[in-house]
Amino acid sequence: MTPILMLGAGRMGGALVEGWRRAGAFAAAELILRDPYPTDTARAVEADGARLNPPDAALAEAKTVILAVKPQIWRETAAEVAHLLAPDALIVSVCAGVRADDIGQAFGGRRVARVMPTTAVAINQGTISLFAADAEGRARAHALFEPVGAVVDLDDEDLLHAATGVSGSAPAYFYAFVEALEAGGVAAGLPPEAARTLARATMTGAAALLAASGEEPADLRRQVTSPNGTTEAALKVLMADDGLGPLLSKAVIAATRRSKELGG
Repeated sequence: MTPILMLGAGRMGGALVEGWRRAGAFAAAELILRDPYPTDTARAVEADGARLNPPDAALAEAKTVILAVKPQIWRETAAEVAHLLAPDALIVSVCAGVRADDIGQAFGGRRVARVMPTTAVAINQGTISLFAADAEGRARAHALFEPVGAVVDLDDEDLLHAATGVSGSAPAYFYAFVEALEAGGVAAGLPPEAARTLARATMTGAAALLAASGEEPADLRRQVTSPNGTTEAALKVLMADDGLGPLLSKAVIAATRRSKELGG
């Protein structure tokens, strides 16, 4: 499955490269990066032996091609490189919303797997939604992403839209929540640095406990909610009819809808 050609080594592509390096999954010499604006990550992996923006002829060596450009420019990228690739190269797309059939056609009928990862792949704690029409493509995509996170197989490609709303976009929801919690602490009178430390350490600790305990979120919530206590007072706001539950449902639906729009 190597060499691996990375088309786009920006935020997501770079995170994947960092995760592979951290996990020791692939040697730098097995990577080919093509990006007009190389990041520090791209430069670092080049120094370790990867090929960064090599001559076009090198692209024909790639057995696996990661399409990690913005969804708005994927067709342009395909038109630039499709004729340079080996006929049996597998295309693995991380472009939100873009259907496998469309990608396959743009890349000359090559096999396609679609994935929706989170940027936590950089620290080997990503979450990856995966769809592939054939078993070999799915197996190769698993080999790429299992070293950097938890892989969830989806049998219906259309479910990737919902997976984008629930997982692919969700780190931003979490960061927005922490940001708002910090601001709430300051509004309640805490010094900004104290609010920052308390909000961030509490959220990461709670997430770690959820992962380590294996318990349901609702059970953990009840364990820290005393009757008529401070937490219950706060939850009456967050869990009101117009509170966090309906708000997140609207957010997931909005992200799902946008994923479908990006796919045309």
